[in-house]
Amino acid sequence: MTEKKRILVVGPSPTKSKGGMATVIEEISKDKILNEQYDIEIYESYVDGNKLTVLAYSIWSFLRFYITKRSYDIYHIHTASYGSTFRKGWYVNAAKKWKKKVILHVHGAEYMEFYNKSNNKKKICSILNSADKVIALSDEWKYKFDKIFGLNNCIVIENGIDTERLKPAVSNYKDHQHTFLALGRLGKRKGTYDLINAISQIRYDVPDILCYLAGDGEIEKCEELVKENKLENNILIIGWADFKKKLELLKKSSVLVLPSYNEGLPMAILEGMACGKAIISTTVGAIPEVVKEDNGILIEPGNIKALANALLKYCEDGNAIENAGIANRNLINQNFSMDVMHQKLSVVYSEL
Repeated sequence: MTEKKRILVVGPSPTKSKGGMATVIEEISKDKILNEQYDIEIYESYVDGNKLTVLAYSIWSFLRFYITKRSYDIYHIHTASYGSTFRKGWYVNAAKKWKKKVILHVHGAEYMEFYNKSNNKKKICSILNSADKVIALSDEWKYKFDKIFGLNNCIVIENGIDTERLKPAVSNYKDHQHTFLALGRLGKRKGTYDLINAISQIRYDVPDILCYLAGDGEIEKCEELVKENKLENNILIIGWADFKKKLELLKKSSVLVLPSYNEGLPMAILEGMACGKAIISTTVGAIPEVVKEDNGILIEPGNIKALANALLKYCEDGNAIENAGIANRNLINQNFSMDVMHQKLSVVYSEL
C-alpha cells in the first residue's frame, strides 16, 4: 500500500481567528475524502488579537514550525495581503530550504492595493515565485498575478461552500422580502456606510425595510451613523456572528448585500447564494464572475444612489428575488460546492 502524502496546512486558527481564510482551512480539516487520501495536519500560524499578540504569536509559531515541522511532503500555506504575505514568506523560504513542495494559497481582497503601495515589491514577487503552485481565487486574480508578478505557476481554485451545513438557512422570500443582510467586517472597505446612507434614502418608500449588519470592525461608528439618521428601527447592528447566528440571520433575510470597494471572491456572497438569496454587490474583484443579471444586481462601488435603487428594486419585485435565489443555488451546487473545491485541491496535491 502506497504511503499517504503528508500535508501541512498553514494559516489562521480555525477556532481562534475570524474570516474566510480560517473557514477554508477548517473545511479542509473536516473533509472526509481529502483526509482519506492524504495525511493532513493543520498548523495555526496566526490568531486574532492586538498587534502585540499577533506579532508574538506569529514569531513563536514560526520558531516552533522551524524546529518541529520538517517532515511533510507538501506545505499548503494560506496568505493574505500586507503583514500576512511577509510572515508567510518565512514559511515558504523554510520549506524550500528543506527542498519541500509549497502551495501558496492567496486570499485577501486588497492584494493588488497592498502590492502597489509596498516599498518591497521585489520581496513580494520573490515569495510568490518561490512556491511550486500559487492558488488564486478567480480567473481575474490569476490574470493579474501572472501579468504583474510574472508567474507561471498560478492556478485557479474558487472558494467552496458546504451546502449541506447551509441548508437550514434556505427560506421563502415572502416571509421577509424587505429584510436584507450584510455579512462582513463593518467599515468603509465593505461599503457599510454607503449601505446605511442608501437605506436612509429609501426608508420613507419602504418604511418596514430592515437590514442586519453582522460583523466586527467599526461598530461604534456604524451605531453613530444609524442614530444620526434615525434608523434604529431599520438597521440592526449584530456584531460578529458565529456560524449558528449566521444561519439564523440568513434564514430571516431575502437578499445579501455587500457593497465593497475591493474584494477577491467573498465567502459571504457564496454563502448567501448557497442559501438561495439574491445578491446586491459591486463590480470589484471576482464578484462579476459569479453575479450576473439573472442572480443579482451589481453597482459601482461608492454609488449610493444606485445602491438605494437596487434595494428598492428587490423590495418591490419579489419574483426577481425568487428567480435570483433559484439561479444562485444551482450555480453554487454546480461550481462552488465544497466537494468541487476539494476535488481540485486533491488534483494539485497528487501532482506535486
